[in-house]
Amino acid sequence: MTQFSPPLAELVAERMRPGADLLEEGRALARDWKVGDNAFLRHNGIGCEAEYKSLRAAQGRMMQHAHIGFRSVERTIESIAEVHATCARQGVTVDRFGITLDWSMGYPLALRDKRPRGTGIVLNGPEDFARITNAAPAAAHFGDFMLGLPGAVENTKGAIAAGATAIGNLGQYFTFRLPYWDDDVATTEAAVISLGLIAAQPVDVLVHSNLDDGFAGLFADMSSALGMVLIERYIVEDLIGGRMSHCFGHHYTSPLVRMAFHKALWTLTDAPGTMLFGNTVAYKSTPAGNYASLASYLQADIWALRRHHTGHAINPVPVTENQRIPDTDEIIDAQVFAARMVEHASASLDMIDCAKVDAAADSLIEAGRRFSASVLAGLERTGLDIRDPAALMLALRRIGPKRLEALYGAGATDTAAWGGRRAVMQAEWVEELEENARDWAERITPALRPAVAGAGLRACVASSDVHEHGKNLIERILALSGVEAVDAGASADPETVVARAVADGADFIAISTYNGIALRYAREVLAALERVGVSMPVLIGGRLNQIPEDSNSGLPVDVQAEIAALGVLPCTDPETMTRFIEKLVEKPQEMAIS
Repeated sequence: MTQFSPPLAELVAERMRPGADLLEEGRALARDWKVGDNAFLRHNGIGCEAEYKSLRAAQGRMMQHAHIGFRSVERTIESIAEVHATCARQGVTVDRFGITLDWSMGYPLALRDKRPRGTGIVLNGPEDFARITNAAPAAAHFGDFMLGLPGAVENTKGAIAAGATAIGNLGQYFTFRLPYWDDDVATTEAAVISLGLIAAQPVDVLVHSNLDDGFAGLFADMSSALGMVLIERYIVEDLIGGRMSHCFGHHYTSPLVRMAFHKALWTLTDAPGTMLFGNTVAYKSTPAGNYASLASYLQADIWALRRHHTGHAINPVPVTENQRIPDTDEIIDAQVFAARMVEHASASLDMIDCAKVDAAADSLIEAGRRFSASVLAGLERTGLDIRDPAALMLALRRIGPKRLEALYGAGATDTAAWGGRRAVMQAEWVEELEENARDWAERITPALRPAVAGAGLRACVASSDVHEHGKNLIERILALSGVEAVDAGASADPETVVARAVADGADFIAISTYNGIALRYAREVLAALERVGVSMPVLIGGRLNQIPEDSNSGLPVDVQAEIAALGVLPCTDPETMTRFIEKLVEKPQEMAIS
């Protein structure tokens, strides 16, 4: 067992209220805020989605989840109704709908209109939530920017009153940072009060956690991800009295990994799962090519659920997801495709040998249990009260995934391994990132490689949002190329990025962005540079799109030309960055300013 731990002073906040007091406040709110009625509950004659899931799982029926990503509330409501009705006419049941909420909903209600908007919808009270929960007789899933952020109490009240009985996303508590918000104590208090309110409901309200959005999506070892399942379960179920429900799948490409992790979840948990999320990172082709990836992960998920029905819904992500926010007809196509896949994959299960799946699951279970036990024991040795959910949550958040895994990971210490430990089962994103980084780094012109490596260049690297894998890829390419990466963090405010770049003498700034804010963020970085009187090249890559202010559709549009017009270099792929570095080495005077 690990014999060292972080100092207690790093992990606790004296001004934070005890978890017992926060839970009591949440329970008191439950006297006035109870699960309301909606179209889904009435239509099915049930009290909550957990009941529905248990009934369908007992029947052996596959449930289906659709995700709606429009910025307009009206269009979201229309799309839910159209998808549900059109699919029903074709004999396909869409059991639940996930809603893309805006990150500004993470702020306390009084601050939301003063904060920058993202690409999702904003719901500000029970009436707004009820418009979604009554759009169709299907369960409404409110996940992102609800539970693990400072606006959690108001969000949870609204969702519960509208009859929502799966609320998340607890995973985001551990990793997400809202722009210009650094009060982790207030965030923790809001989350724990909300969990108390949920646990005090007269019916089961599932506390949803998307593992890919939390520490599990950043761990290098899959066994650490499974261990985090046990830690979250301990917090929600043992300490608070709620019911924990997990989702995974964004970064799980291999059918073996998807099936083994599902088997491990089935072994360690008894609450129904929310959904098995689509493997969106596999969508790297045209829509036609992406159907192969869609079929691959759906087949694995259907096989897994046929073996052990955990109540998870399958999630067929439209094949246009890697290009833009899918439209309604594309969502319908994916749902119909999934229903047909259920027929085919169910019939083929008897043809496969699952011995490798079971062996991998057993390995994950053993190592995951060791990781969770080591984490709790290690934190207790610091003097932390691990029976206080607020103290435990804040300590985990402050340690962060890299240090948590380095301290308590189940694998043997190995300084050459990613994260400093030899993985029991290496996360697929690590393998893919390393392979891609080497491929892009090797594209630097061979004759220039010594000059690039010897130039002593520094790049300040940041992500505009919580998605870190693009940032990790940039950092690894730079390291392999001999360029020092200065880490300005994820969800980094533009002023913070510029301050770090100037303080560390960076030669250029490299930003990874995900969806819908590329142009605005580029402008804000340039404005921050201007305020400190510094000229420096700025590169930005990822999803280079933005929702126009006068948009009727709420869909982002490509803004590469507008970004380039600002003097910022848009990078459609990492090769644009490596070519820039070559020119910076060859002609530094020409490339010195943006």
